[in-house]
Amino acid sequence: MATTETPTNLTNDLDLETAGRIGRSWREIRRGATQSTLRDVIYGVGGSAIEPGQMDALDLLVTVESCRMGDLADYLHIDPSTATRAVQRLIKDNLAERVKHGGDGRVVTIAATERGRRIHSEVAERRRAVLLDVMSEFTESERFALAEYLERFQKAMDSVVERRSRRYR
Repeated sequence: MATTETPTNLTNDLDLETAGRIGRSWREIRRGATQSTLRDVIYGVGGSAIEPGQMDALDLLVTVESCRMGDLADYLHIDPSTATRAVQRLIKDNLAERVKHGGDGRVVTIAATERGRRIHSEVAERRRAVLLDVMSEFTESERFALAEYLERFQKAMDSVVERRSRRYR
């Protein structure tokens, strides 16, 4: 699907209404009434429950032997101090551990523990099942289009944030 930029006209009623619909949908996806229930379904409840941010970190950690804190921060699009706090919670919950880097004993890297890998696998399966269930509400062509549009939306959002954040640097 080709990407074409078309300017929005903030005085155009259709663009304003469309922006409102997108904003309301985004808000409801992010904070909707079902979110706490969905969060429990995906991330668990009780002793094996994890936070969405922990799952985000584990998404990377289960794919590598270990990684440096800076690489995790880059992957999560957060600053290194926030990554440090996130890793402290992962370690506290026995989902990750600090390991010495093979080539340089002074370098400490982070790795998923066996518990972290197991919980990640369980949560990933629940997340996948929910997403497949949601996708069943759409036709095959609608699913493909939705994926294309969401990917473009995410890239456009990153681009807009980058442009606008330059103003504050």
